[in-house]
Amino acid sequence: MTKIIGLTGGIGSGKTTIANHLKALGIPVYNSDEQAKKILYLPETIKSLKSVFGNGIFSNNLLDKEKLSKLVFNYPIQLKLLNQIIHPKVKIDFDKWLFANKNATLVIKESAILFESGSYKDCDAIISISAPQELRIQRVIDRDHATYEEVMSKINNQWTDDMRNKKSDYVIDNQDIEIACAQTEKIITILLNY
Repeated sequence: MTKIIGLTGGIGSGKTTIANHLKALGIPVYNSDEQAKKILYLPETIKSLKSVFGNGIFSNNLLDKEKLSKLVFNYPIQLKLLNQIIHPKVKIDFDKWLFANKNATLVIKESAILFESGSYKDCDAIISISAPQELRIQRVIDRDHATYEEVMSKINNQWTDDMRNKKSDYVIDNQDIEIACAQTEKIITILLNY
């Protein structure tokens, strides 16, 4: 039976870098955050978004992600409503992907909000990627050309590293990518032989 390994970490922790390293090792990786972005634009999702949030998050009848982000990251109740629309659809998408990868010994389910969404419950083990907050902030500012305030708004809507780390089976400190990749490989070896 395929083992599902959850991979999580806050924004800017470097979980995508670690996920790409795992892909390079030949391990199937499901990126929940990327899939959620695709699901956001499906006709049935658009219909639900209009029903819940109205037309204010649309420009020229197209979803305006910036308007949606400002709405949900400033109002936790709105974020919860968005998650109630998206998370069930991501779960269905993951289950289809898992079936397509049923011959793999283990697969990685990458998600920034693995715990918040409840999808950690489907995992056999969880790896959390951690990094100092100031380093995470700088990474996101450099990557997304975001402001400090925008990054902090996103960080404040996620669990802290400490909260994630306490509920994880393994924690990788990602201040140095070479060390983090070496730690990842050791953990994968343990999981493959467990």
